[in-house]
Amino acid sequence: MSKSIALKIFLFFIGISCSLITYSQYQIGHTTITFNDPLRTGGFGSGGGVGRQIQTEIYYPANTSGDNVSLASGRFPVITFGHGFAMAWSAYATIWQHYAARGYILAFPRTEGGLIPGPSHGDFGTDLKQVSDKMLALDANSSSLFNGKILQKAAIIGHSMGGGASFLAAANNSNIETVIGLAPAETNPSAIASASNVSVPALIFSGSADGVTPPAEHHIPIYNGLTSSCKSFVSISGGAHCYYANTDFNCDFGESVSSPSISITRAAQQTAMFGLLDPWLDFKLKGICESYAAFLLGISSQPGTVNESICPALPIVTLVNDPNQGAGVYCSSETGLSYQWYMDNQPIIGETQQCYNIPVDLGATYQVAVYFQNGCVLSQSLTFESNVDETSLNHLEIYPNPANQFVTIKNNAAEIKVRILDANGRIIEEHLDNASSHSFDISRLKKGFYLLEITSEHRKIVKQFIKE
Repeated sequence: MSKSIALKIFLFFIGISCSLITYSQYQIGHTTITFNDPLRTGGFGSGGGVGRQIQTEIYYPANTSGDNVSLASGRFPVITFGHGFAMAWSAYATIWQHYAARGYILAFPRTEGGLIPGPSHGDFGTDLKQVSDKMLALDANSSSLFNGKILQKAAIIGHSMGGGASFLAAANNSNIETVIGLAPAETNPSAIASASNVSVPALIFSGSADGVTPPAEHHIPIYNGLTSSCKSFVSISGGAHCYYANTDFNCDFGESVSSPSISITRAAQQTAMFGLLDPWLDFKLKGICESYAAFLLGISSQPGTVNESICPALPIVTLVNDPNQGAGVYCSSETGLSYQWYMDNQPIIGETQQCYNIPVDLGATYQVAVYFQNGCVLSQSLTFESNVDETSLNHLEIYPNPANQFVTIKNNAAEIKVRILDANGRIIEEHLDNASSHSFDISRLKKGFYLLEITSEHRKIVKQFIKE
């Protein structure tokens, strides 16, 4: 293994570890809601009204665990999950425990779970879509436990039969951000055919030893049929069909006679799944820009997987000083669909344009998040120190400003380090000086705005100057 690949793998797992530490912070609440579709019949459960009953088990982030407890502070995205053939929602405890603790609301419809009569794939796909939509609508329902708690971002995930039904639910569906299939099965009506009507970002997990839904007949045709501009396929080497779930008699019995080449443990397969699904969901549903880079790194280097992706790499964004707009005006180097500026990692309310007039005297670190069609990128940071005088840099003078050939710094500090940076924050040159006055030859610099970063033993100050 090359050193560069080894470093990538190391950084990937460090990122995932930090992500788990950061987001595993909530207790898990539970409630049951029976939704209703008055235009259909059947389903499972009661109490939802006339029509089809869609009893749904819901797990969510809370401050204390239990049934019908209040949600934790904040707003949370929704994941609607479709179970496998003849499998109960309870088989996916590992998944709801993992993601509710990370700040997601998970909804598990219990319809189409029987053996006889056989399940209706079409109805199950419609159930998944309707539950996703109805969960989002609860945010505005003043009598609901979820009133004011639901971020209007949703995903549909499904396993096996539920995986195929998830693509039925995602077809021509603009109310979700992404669809994920865990060993998705071909369905009737066809998930493979429906994939051509799925344009949202999609992610498919496949086990190479899956004999229940062989990848060549199920997972790969669904993936190839997708018209999404961002889609990824994860093949877990030696992976099974049932190992995305907890131990389940029906699923495990079927796999015991059809998948003889499994060479991975259930825990290892779930670790591989979470390793890529975590950053994908954090990016797609929570808009955490750094998570997209973590996903792309994982898709290219995660051990034990053979992957494919057409998700585009997003551009690198720098902060560029625009001399036509003023000395303190900085802009994103890339044009996006929208923007959000940050000061010391906190969003600046109302600053959602490509450019921002940075109040450098406040002393802070600034960044901008730029949103593109396939996601967002966080720019490099630009730090300004307060210009309030400190003892070590009292009576600091910089002259002339604007300047043509020389810039002089006059100060009373015993020793200072001076760096000249361009408007993008790149270091042009660096000096260490113990004189009370020092002049820099700037004649070779192009005309424009520059920064002088002046550091003493106790203080750092950033001053701007103009080269004429």
